[in-house]
Amino acid sequence: LDAIIDAHRLQYPIPLTTLRERIVESFPAVAVRELTLNAIMHRDYQSTAPLRVTWYNDRIEIQSPGGLYGEASPENFPRQTSYRNPVVAEALRNLGYVNRYGRGVIRSQEALRENGSPPAEFEFDRGFFLAVLRKHPDSPTLSGRA
Repeated sequence: LDAIIDAHRLQYPIPLTTLRERIVESFPAVAVRELTLNAIMHRDYQSTAPLRVTWYNDRIEIQSPGGLYGEASPENFPRQTSYRNPVVAEALRNLGYVNRYGRGVIRSQEALRENGSPPAEFEFDRGFFLAVLRKHPDSPTLSGRA
């Protein structure tokens, strides 16, 4: 996962003043990582549909089979967490991929805000969960990348 994110990671300077600049990312690696791990952790493993991470010029879409689960609902998302796959969640924690349950979406939104990026967008129903990350508004356009 880290190698894939690093291969697509684009950082560039944004001028703050004549002599100062700030480095921002087209897509903050923390946000991509957290939302991808959430998709792995919370997907419906009864479904044969694949988990998809699709990179476009202007956005990244992370889609996993299975919608919100348990007590989580459109009204209380992302504050309420229910674990469809507690064994997978515990394995990811023991392997060092996640360190605190219930923080992935919040942590990704914080990373996007700190980077100056738009907040992640979420769409879900009983059959799927989709997270959309929009590219930083000042990010350069790269031809040939889809």
